Amino acid sequence: MAVDNLFEGKTVLVTGGTGSFGKKFIKRILNDPVKKVIVFSRDELKQYEMAQQYTDSRMRFFIGDVRDKERLYRAFDGVDIVVHAAALKQVPACEYNPFEAIKTNIGGAENIIEAAIDRGIEKVIALSTDKACSPINLYGATKLASDKLFVAANAYVGDKKTRFAIVRYGNVVGSRGSVVPFFQKMRKTGKVPVTDERMTRFWITLDQGVQFVIDSLGRMQGGELFVPKIPSMKVVDLARAIAPECEIEIVGIRPGEKLHESMITEDDARHTVECDNYYIIQPEFSWWHMSGENRVNRLPEGFNYTSNTNTQWLTVEDLRDLVEQL
Repeated sequence: MAVDNLFEGKTVLVTGGTGSFGKKFIKRILNDPVKKVIVFSRDELKQYEMAQQYTDSRMRFFIGDVRDKERLYRAFDGVDIVVHAAALKQVPACEYNPFEAIKTNIGGAENIIEAAIDRGIEKVIALSTDKACSPINLYGATKLASDKLFVAANAYVGDKKTRFAIVRYGNVVGSRGSVVPFFQKMRKTGKVPVTDERMTRFWITLDQGVQFVIDSLGRMQGGELFVPKIPSMKVVDLARAIAPECEIEIVGIRPGEKLHESMITEDDARHTVECDNYYIIQPEFSWWHMSGENRVNRLPEGFNYTSNTNTQWLTVEDLRDLVEQL
């Protein structure tokens, strides 16, 4: 299906739709001939504020929690495409509230799968994170479990039409919880804390993330984990870009934090193919049938995709330009 026609006449539901990604994604698809867009989230204030900004007659707002399967069944009635962006995402909060993280990120994923199959949803795409790759914190571990559930769900559907896929990418410039506003706030003190001067991260803009999800929805057969080719940056360079006049204070790596992030491990690479500007981690199941383009461009033995060995890098000047565009 051509991406240009992906949403024509379709009803699209976004879980966690009042978040940074949800708002940008919905703003983008309202430019298409979409039939209806449903925001599914827990916070009535955020929904109220979003409703004042997004006044399109095709918008609908559902208060609900992905932990509540019955509410999902009601919300999914008549829906064609689901974008699952709802999650508990803050690493320290998940470490301190592990049961809550598991209920939302893993139990919620199971509920999405069950409701989508039973309601006859055509496509479900779930947003993941680089922290799900060889996780060392609970947030990453719950998202890895969620990813596994969404891949396996393609076997669980039986003869139903529903298909599931995942998108995995790194830190998002300008999203809620981004380090950018924190550095901007600390700039006023004359001192910016950085955990380790060697630390690197993958970096993607919100617009790029939204477009990659839309492109992946158009490409998916069911079972793929899509990974974009995106640049890396040094966290200390970001601090210098935002606050060049400030002292950089090295404070040490926090619990559950990696020095570098990974999006494809050496083990994953054995069943991953490379495309022009993205990778596809393919399912290791007997039911997976590769299309012609996905049988080629296998990755070399020993390949891994990590933020410190990336071939694309953002300079201090690049980062400064990105921050100024926010």
